[in-house]
Amino acid sequence: MQQEQKLFVNGRIFTANPKQPYADAMVVRNGKIVWIGSESDIDHIALAKAYHLTTTDLKDRRVLPGLIDAHMHPVYLANAAVQIACTPPALYSIEEMISQIREKREAQGPGVWIEGWGYDEGKLREGRTPTRHDLDRATTDAPVSMMRTCAHIYSVNSMALELAGIDRNTPDPAGGAIGRDADGEPNGILYETARELLFKVLPEKKLKETAASLANLSTTLLSQGITGVTEMFARTGPTDYFDLYTAARQAGFRQRVALYYLWDDLKNAPPFAPERLDHNQPIFVGGVKTLADGSVSGRTAWVDPPFLSAHQGDDPNANCGMATITPDELSAAGAYAKTHNLQLLAHAMGEKAIDMIVDTFYRKADTPQLRIEHAAMPTPAALKKSAEMGIAFVTQPVFLFAEIESYLNNLGSIRTKNTYPVRSILDAGVQLAFSSDAPATSWADPSNPFVGIQAAVTRISYDGTDNGQQHRVDPATAIQLYTREASRVVGFPDVGQLAPGFEADFIVLDRDILEIDPMTIGQTQVLETYMGGALVYESAAK
Repeated sequence: MQQEQKLFVNGRIFTANPKQPYADAMVVRNGKIVWIGSESDIDHIALAKAYHLTTTDLKDRRVLPGLIDAHMHPVYLANAAVQIACTPPALYSIEEMISQIREKREAQGPGVWIEGWGYDEGKLREGRTPTRHDLDRATTDAPVSMMRTCAHIYSVNSMALELAGIDRNTPDPAGGAIGRDADGEPNGILYETARELLFKVLPEKKLKETAASLANLSTTLLSQGITGVTEMFARTGPTDYFDLYTAARQAGFRQRVALYYLWDDLKNAPPFAPERLDHNQPIFVGGVKTLADGSVSGRTAWVDPPFLSAHQGDDPNANCGMATITPDELSAAGAYAKTHNLQLLAHAMGEKAIDMIVDTFYRKADTPQLRIEHAAMPTPAALKKSAEMGIAFVTQPVFLFAEIESYLNNLGSIRTKNTYPVRSILDAGVQLAFSSDAPATSWADPSNPFVGIQAAVTRISYDGTDNGQQHRVDPATAIQLYTREASRVVGFPDVGQLAPGFEADFIVLDRDILEIDPMTIGQTQVLETYMGGALVYESAAK
């Protein structure tokens, strides 16, 4: 039986393979690359084969491996499509937020939850976090939940507080805080683990509904060249996310998916079936997710030195942020991960949180494979130990690009320029991958990888602010951190580079991002996306 063989020619192919960085043609058989190189060498290697051959002209376009987002929240992102977008250019103030909530309330009627995402007080005209008093002005007969850009802080109205059972007598949960007015009454701002009180009463989306939303999102991600994703907030219930993504795949979700389950869900859950851990499957369980602190922009990251002086309305005792897990709990999660052959992921932004993670496992026997997510402010000692231990960092260049106001307000200019120190991380020998954390950033198109690549290459924020030229990387390095290194960190087999034996996942761009003005990289459009050598997306603009 003849095997289908495809020949792709006339491309400017960047392979992300350090042994052969560039090529202009490749041969694909049964979804995998069997040869890649110079078109002048094809005749005796490919055409002489006795296989059916189809040829595709790449039209001298720049070709990259399919992009892999090593840290994102697709379910949140899919749900955000039907929520109020609180990012510019959708809105710029609390007053506009109130207006949009009122419109939603009129359309839905009383008693129906109103949800939104993406507000950043640094971008709001009022320069502060919305409280229940603000949201009550919008409606008092429907519960309201607005997620801050970092997803670590929520603002809710009085009805939502009541449904969540939060009043002046509700204690702060471990690793979190309930914002309060001067008289001790809850002000509607929920920090870190206090979010869980809200999550218990938010409406649960039906499996089919969320699966369909994920399938719609898949097309958007393919249009951005993303062929592999991670789910960083996987839950075991009420709907197990493995079942959810299985249903989404049946509905048309195309990306490869690694699921990372929250540690709190796994403590008392039975072990995963072995087949769910198989990295060769399109959906697999990748690891255990823990959180060691909060966010820099939300002033809940565990930092040292402290944040700049507290803003009006901030908790004056929270200027060093907060720890959201103990070393003992982190060790327990690590033991679980090691026993079950899973990665251990720890969200950590501040210096103290990163140091705690590294020191908890430093030179300990039976340490699991470790990842530190975000790693905004690693100390030199943490970098040295991380390189020695083989800890991987996964960071998001888009944060400084999109949230510069909050970083400057909270850290000041000098310290901001040394956050997410990509150059120092690489020079220290620490494995690094890029990602978006979408939708947990204050940008209208949060999953767009080209915005992140531009941010890493230029270290210039959207408003022109220099956020640290010493940590720039060249375009080729940025692409590798979004492809080959992301694949290695996540554990996707045989993707992330274009080389013999690898899946033919690649994208065709409308411009050469290795050659153009770096300040225009974010405008890049994907013309075609291929997975396994098959065309899965084609731009209408093409």
